[in-house]
Amino acid sequence: QASCDMCIMKPETCHYHLGTCRDDSFAQEVCFQPHIVYLANSSALKVGITRIGQMPTRWLDQGATQALPIMKVGSRRLSGQLEIMFGTQVADKTDWRKLLKGEAEPLNLIEVREQLIEEFAPKIQTIRDEFSQNLQFNETIEVMEDELPREFVYPVEQYPEKIKSHNLDKTPIIRGKLFGIKGQYLILDTGVINIRKYSGYELKIRAE
Repeated sequence: QASCDMCIMKPETCHYHLGTCRDDSFAQEVCFQPHIVYLANSSALKVGITRIGQMPTRWLDQGATQALPIMKVGSRRLSGQLEIMFGTQVADKTDWRKLLKGEAEPLNLIEVREQLIEEFAPKIQTIRDEFSQNLQFNETIEVMEDELPREFVYPVEQYPEKIKSHNLDKTPIIRGKLFGIKGQYLILDTGVINIRKYSGYELKIRAE
């Protein structure tokens, strides 16, 4: 299935324009939808991409305390190309341990956006020129100059001093006091649980 292709994990490897995509309807529903390139501050500054309809869900899922859309583009492949470009200067991963030790230091995301757009202006134009040749795909690039940062606060009473991760496969019964929720994580006094990791599991929660 097209949903199992490598381009789902690495959007920049999308091969629809080469005529080798195995499911045209999937491409139209997923790959040729508006995407956002964004900056976020979770454990530190990072760059990421998401479908426009996934804001702000994507940022909340990552535990970001700040987020700023910086570019709107016409395809998943194009967003991947831009993420790779910005990724030479800005990380595209979140340090989950640092995320769970406290709030990230506030950043001036507008200033960072302006610096990146100025620094990468020639490369952005090169990518724009390359993608504009495929007129039938409407793969446009729009710099979102008027966007303002979003800020998020998470219900966390106390952050752990040391990070211990619970594994429900090894320890199916876990007890603890819930100190907070941040991103994908439940923070207990006995350790943290990445609840997204257990999608498809059947869990029972009991208050004592």
